[in-house]
Amino acid sequence: MNKTKIGIGFIGFGTVGQGVWKHLQSQREELEERLGVSISFPKIAVRDLKRERGVSVPAETLTLDPMEVVNHPDVNIVCELMGGTTKAKDYTLAALKLGKVVVSANKALIYEFGREIFDAVKEFGGHYYFEASVAGGIPIIKTLREGLVANRFASIAGIINGTCNYILSRMEAEGKSYEEILQDAKKLGYVEADDRLDLDGWDAFHKAVILAFLAHGKWVSERDALVEGIRNVTLEDMHRARDFGYRIKLLGMIRRNFKTGALSLGVYPALIPLDKTLARVDGVYNAIKLSGDVAGTTILIGRGAGQDATSSAVISDIVDAMIGIRDNAHKFLTPSDIDACYRLGESARMATMDEIRSKFYLRISILDEPGTLVGFYSVLAKHGVSVARVVTYEHQGERRGTITLATYPTSEAIMERVVDELKQLPEILTAPLVLRIYEPTRE
Repeated sequence: MNKTKIGIGFIGFGTVGQGVWKHLQSQREELEERLGVSISFPKIAVRDLKRERGVSVPAETLTLDPMEVVNHPDVNIVCELMGGTTKAKDYTLAALKLGKVVVSANKALIYEFGREIFDAVKEFGGHYYFEASVAGGIPIIKTLREGLVANRFASIAGIINGTCNYILSRMEAEGKSYEEILQDAKKLGYVEADDRLDLDGWDAFHKAVILAFLAHGKWVSERDALVEGIRNVTLEDMHRARDFGYRIKLLGMIRRNFKTGALSLGVYPALIPLDKTLARVDGVYNAIKLSGDVAGTTILIGRGAGQDATSSAVISDIVDAMIGIRDNAHKFLTPSDIDACYRLGESARMATMDEIRSKFYLRISILDEPGTLVGFYSVLAKHGVSVARVVTYEHQGERRGTITLATYPTSEAIMERVVDELKQLPEILTAPLVLRIYEPTRE
């Protein structure tokens, strides 16, 4: 029996690339036997030919020019693991225009140029796999597009940034400040070089946009989303959240109202009830909760980052791509898949701030004098915001107090107006901190 020859090339050979190489090499004979293929690694593009690496590769396979990988006649699958967007887009499109398969973990690239990449797939016949772009080792994309394909998802809620989850988990467990844990996270290599991607919520936002497109066929821009990071969350907030029966996590939230077509997407620190699974996911782990109309609730939990978790997802795509090449029949992201996603998106529209409702947590620093609460409560009453629970904390020896409260559901638009007016009150000493309260019962 003649085996199909499949060449795998790498553009970028850092931690993830070396992990993929290592595991493919260790499983090579088994994969070849099971799939009926012959695997080779013709070219690997690196930044430095002399750099020491954790794996040993033949020197003749290394190149400084990624286009050598793209154009190599024996490379069928291009693993784009270099990161970034501009150059990565150029190499990705060049490979797709040659009808090749591209496997990527690059969520920022998909967010910024996904439509262009998918159009190239349709026009030139290449294929694009990107399981590793969201939630590391959790097979969320395959779950959405295959395992739960019969479902419509009223909500997708997820802890999809391991760095923020690690920081918040350790703050709470060890009673240390955000700044202390952040320094440890940086030393361990958990924080992106541009720390805004992790800490300000943009990494999680890019991932949530990918999930929203696959589930609802809509590319969501940042102007239509709520994106907040964890920099303003304090240890005091974590203690108060516990008092109220919650834990604070950075949450990616996608909701769809199928009656009105309204779709909302947000990434923000949220209070999650202590008895819910998402509240118990700690460290660098990710978790995603899918609420489908057929299967009901599905929760996936796993490592969201790291060499092995991401390598596992990349290899899963490589195996699917090899089967597609062998059978000349790729199952994922075919032109009909892409068209189906866009048709689904035709019935969706972005929700207004008046339509997005939630319970809220507020922390306010206020002047501790008789009568100072009158103005505060009058603002809430003016906008019809009802308080479910409130606790006031004194600061001994100081003329200030801290109020923490949880509201009943209200809209984002109303809460924005409330906060703007509270800032104008002379008795309010600092801008209120506002966090959303996750309500799984509404799903």
